[in-house]
Order: sequence, then structure tokens, then C-alpha cells
Amino acid sequence: MEPSSHFITICSDSIGDTAEAVVQAVIHQFQNRPVTIRRYGNVRQEDELRRLMEETAKLHGFVAYTLVQPELREVIREEAVRLDLRIVDLMGPMMQAFIDTFDGAPTARPGLLHQLDESYFRRIEAIEFTVACDDGRDLGALPKADIVLLGMSRTSKTPLGIFLAHRGKKVVNVPVVPEMAPPAQLFSLPTSRLIGLTMKPETMLKIRSERLRMLGLPEGSQYASLERIREEIDYASALYSKLGCPVIDITNKAIEETAGIIMGYIADSQES
Repeated sequence: MEPSSHFITICSDSIGDTAEAVVQAVIHQFQNRPVTIRRYGNVRQEDELRRLMEETAKLHGFVAYTLVQPELREVIREEAVRLDLRIVDLMGPMMQAFIDTFDGAPTARPGLLHQLDESYFRRIEAIEFTVACDDGRDLGALPKADIVLLGMSRTSKTPLGIFLAHRGKKVVNVPVVPEMAPPAQLFSLPTSRLIGLTMKPETMLKIRSERLRMLGLPEGSQYASLERIREEIDYASALYSKLGCPVIDITNKAIEETAGIIMGYIADSQES
């Protein structure tokens, strides 16, 4: 493990994707921080829980968890004190608020959120579709997409697509590059499915320059020049205008904020 990499353990007595979605949303607020995530799902044994806690402590990380079984919740709190390890309970405060407000009692059964119902399978299908179609890899799937994201490099197309897929939307993301003609299929799709992404040139310059630095590449390349970035933005703007699609300026927007705007567009188009 690289000492410069931050380490987060995700622990769940279910599959753990709820906890990972929260962790990923937080990580997006800290751009260009190297973070290693290790996810442990279906944790049901106390010994297993103790082992992953000890491993995390050695790596100077912290544990984010969604545990509903009382005995495991007690063990993780005890181990956190013993190991002087920070833990983040992602479900407990919400369960306690429900108990205090509505005088209810939890079932303490792990995995209820992910029972194998129709909506669960729809989300899994959407995630698999979106991963397969990342960065324009399968343009033949465009007609099957619920959402098509268009944008220049570093406009968060991939994480945004995955975020939307977790909400059951099949997403294709298409790179917008002046040297590449846009797929002809775009012009036959309903504009309600198309979303153009853009960003302020100065912000994109900082992001691309930092990207080059992290990759150990020399500064001053065309990729991270303000002139080139403005050219790409102008080209994208003209394309979005031709397509007649909504355009979102993602400058300083969190992934979930942009996703919320997109879901709003979809809801509006379905009502009209």
C-alpha cells in the first residue's frame, strides 16, 4: 500500500453498496486525493470484523459501516476504542431517529434494502450497461440508453454515469472532441435523453493540469492549455446547440447535485 494513499474500509452485513455510494460521494468533494477503498460485504462473524478493523488500523485509515445486527455494532465500537480507530456509522443515526420519532423498532435483519425485487435487478442491469458503455465504448447501445452524457475530458462523465446508474438509469457517455465527428445516432435520439456537460475554462485548466501532475507527465501540453480548452468548449457548445439538448455547467457542482438536475429534466420530460 502506498503511504500517500488514503485508506477507507467499507464494512457491511449486507452487500455494502449503500455505504460505498456515500463514501464515493464524499471522495468526489476532495479532488485529486489518492484513496484506496476496500469493501467487505456480508460480514456476519465477529472474528472477521476484528480482522478487518486491525488491518485498517495498520494502514491508518478509517471504517465506514452499515451494520444492523446489534452484536456486530457492539463489537465494532469496542474494537474502535481498542485500536484507536475512527469509525463512521452510516445507518445507526438514521435508525435511532426513526425509533425516537416514530416509536418503532428495527428488524435487525441485514440486506432488507437489497432483497431481490424488480427494482434491485433494474439497478444492477443499469450499472452493468453503464460500465460497458463508458467513454463511448459501445455506441451501438445509444438507442437503449435512458441518458446520454456528452462532454469534454474531465467533465465527470464516468462518475456521474455510475451515480445515475445506481438510480436505475442506463447511461452512455460520449466524449466530445473537435477531431472526432459526433456519432450520427445522436441526432435521431429524443433531446430529452441528451445532456451536454460543460465547465468554466479556468476550472478545467486547473483540473487537467493537476491530472498531468498526478500522472507524472510534463506540464505545458496542449491538453492542459487554456487555448485548447476554450476550443473544446466552443466546439461542444456548438454541438449541443445543434442537438438542442440541455446543457449543465458543472463548475463547482457535486456529482449528486448534477445528477439531481438531470433527474429533474427527465421527470419534466415525462410529464410533458
